[in-house]
Amino acid sequence: MSVDADLVRLLKRLKLGQLVPTLPERLTLARAQQLDYAQFLTLLLADEVQRREQQALERHLLQAGFEERITLDDFDWSAPIQLDRRQLQHVFTLQFLERKEHVLIVGPVGVGKTFVVQALGAATVRAGKSVLFVRADELLRELGQARADYTFEKVFRRYLTPDLLILDDFGLRRLNAQQSTDLYELIIARHRHSSFAITSNRGVDEWLTLFDDPLLGNSRATAPSSRPNTVRPRISHDAVYRHAHA
Repeated sequence: MSVDADLVRLLKRLKLGQLVPTLPERLTLARAQQLDYAQFLTLLLADEVQRREQQALERHLLQAGFEERITLDDFDWSAPIQLDRRQLQHVFTLQFLERKEHVLIVGPVGVGKTFVVQALGAATVRAGKSVLFVRADELLRELGQARADYTFEKVFRRYLTPDLLILDDFGLRRLNAQQSTDLYELIIARHRHSSFAITSNRGVDEWLTLFDDPLLGNSRATAPSSRPNTVRPRISHDAVYRHAHA
């Protein structure tokens, strides 16, 4: 079924040109179901709203910076990694975001920490929240460079904005004095206002030793861990996920 050229031109002027490819199909449906004008208009606008929402979702997922596009449904539950599935599903309700709590995923290499945290981030985006995923070393390098080229405030604000900031692979190496200060400022600025999700090969009790100044590091390291949902994946058969309430 052909579409009137004047109608196509008007749709494009109203920035509704994406409706044109499906318009013949919708016209056929409207006639077959004897839709009135209001019903037909509702059908077209619903298509456009759905398209724009999907487009926005794709844009937000891209802006989050994930290394992979995955969901919890992709998790291999048959893998030799023991976990409390109920606890993990509780974290994925995203209630911690409303309470401004944090998610800590700690465990050895190869247990899927990055997979889980990216799936959590994707679920957060789909819930309409903003997310930023970054490797911890990359974050610290970027903040250090920003101090050198006098763009620190701009770069720092970028990490304050998201509802959920994901720091992957925290604690691979000890922090120097400047890195300790930068991380301290970020934690203090976000704590109680928005959430972190942090993965690490080190237990939380080891984090204090990573900071250049242990005394100040105590406040830095304990801020995200004071109200955490702590996920502890293990390859061994006695592994559990532990939930630490605020």
